[in-house]
Amino acid sequence: MKRAIVLLSSLIASVTAFASEGATEVLDLTKSWVGIAALVIFTCAYVVVILEEKIHLRKSKPVLLAAALIWICIALAYNSHGMPEAVEVAIRHNFLEYAELFFFLLVAMTYINAMLERGVFDELRNWLTSRGFNYRSLFWLTGILAFFMSPIADNLTTALILCAVVLAVGQGQGRFVSVACVNIVVAANAGGAFSPFGDITTLMVWQKGIIEFWTFFQLFIPSVVNFVVPALIMQFAVPKGAPKPQTHNEKALKYGGMTIVFLFLLTIATAVSFHSLLHIPPVFGMMTGLAYLKFYGYFLRRKSNTWGVRTENPPGASDDPYNFDVFSKIAQAEWDTLFFFYGVILAVGGLGFIGYLGLSSEYIYGEFGATNANILVGVMSAVVDNIPVMFAVLTMNPDMSQFQWLLVTLTAGVGGSLLSIGSAAGVALMGQARGQYTFFGHLKWTPVIALGYGLSIWTHFLING
Repeated sequence: MKRAIVLLSSLIASVTAFASEGATEVLDLTKSWVGIAALVIFTCAYVVVILEEKIHLRKSKPVLLAAALIWICIALAYNSHGMPEAVEVAIRHNFLEYAELFFFLLVAMTYINAMLERGVFDELRNWLTSRGFNYRSLFWLTGILAFFMSPIADNLTTALILCAVVLAVGQGQGRFVSVACVNIVVAANAGGAFSPFGDITTLMVWQKGIIEFWTFFQLFIPSVVNFVVPALIMQFAVPKGAPKPQTHNEKALKYGGMTIVFLFLLTIATAVSFHSLLHIPPVFGMMTGLAYLKFYGYFLRRKSNTWGVRTENPPGASDDPYNFDVFSKIAQAEWDTLFFFYGVILAVGGLGFIGYLGLSSEYIYGEFGATNANILVGVMSAVVDNIPVMFAVLTMNPDMSQFQWLLVTLTAGVGGSLLSIGSAAGVALMGQARGQYTFFGHLKWTPVIALGYGLSIWTHFLING
């Protein structure tokens, strides 16, 4: 037993030494053919991503290929210098970062899909459409709900749910649908900025341990300003009158829907507690929360008429309120988005390993200063997706105060609202409300949204500076 412990200790020590040795040997490839090729590959891939709605090619495909090609070029250069171990260590480091993000998001997406299947969000939509609100009231209600739902559910899911409400009540009122969708995108992105669960960028910052969970809520008032200021101006473009109330005879909420909502909140509490009290990565708390859903799914299946039937679509499953399969909810996760994150993290990690992010950090944060650089990050995230921008900042790891890290979290989260293509919520709504919510329809309100963006930064300085 003693010899086994000694052997295990020596093995761990050798692996640690190997990793640290590989990590110190890094070549500067920024001026070589590898660096130039990597930049060209990444740029071409991202142009294809931006054109997703035009060419109907899923965004994960170009970045997956780009990540592979970039690391192949890096491996060729390091092999020619007799240093293949350094590449392996670097890839494993980036892959570990992705794995944490992947499992965290997979659990969150599974819960969201479970709530969708149980009719939780349909019940909310039915309630809104049957109350007889006028257009201006619906404009504010959907915006406020987007702001407060996105910190718990993500901003993409929140925007899609509330856009469905707008489309249901705004038939024949294209002007209302357009301005309401702009408001939803701004509100969802603003709401996601003050919570680790509201956006991928805030989640990455929290998982890195740079900002503690409760510290994010210092961004609450700046986020409110970012949402409310544009909404106060846009409300004057909302048409007068009210849509006809829609009656719903059948209740959309299925058995167990609210229980799953409670389990999701309990899962979030578990992840926060694991991280704050036990110093365990939040992803372990989320995976524990998946166990809650699995056990509850087992309870529902025990009550189902299809219990014991293993076929994919057992007879009577469609009208059985207790029929619930956790694995079908996992299968319905947004896999294209998850693979997109993989491609982005590996591709940006490759550019960082080549040396470009170090140069960028020295130039941007050295020349412009932290404040100007972080404001620029928000503007960049309106053109390029905020995920690679924030991952690049995290990889650069500039020496900044907590105040500046909160600032870049705010700007990266809400900067995407400046353009419809700047956030996943905007891109999704352009597809959902095709022809009514458009790039140019959103662009018309960009100056107003920019005003909210600037005032939210000013509010952050005023309150947290």
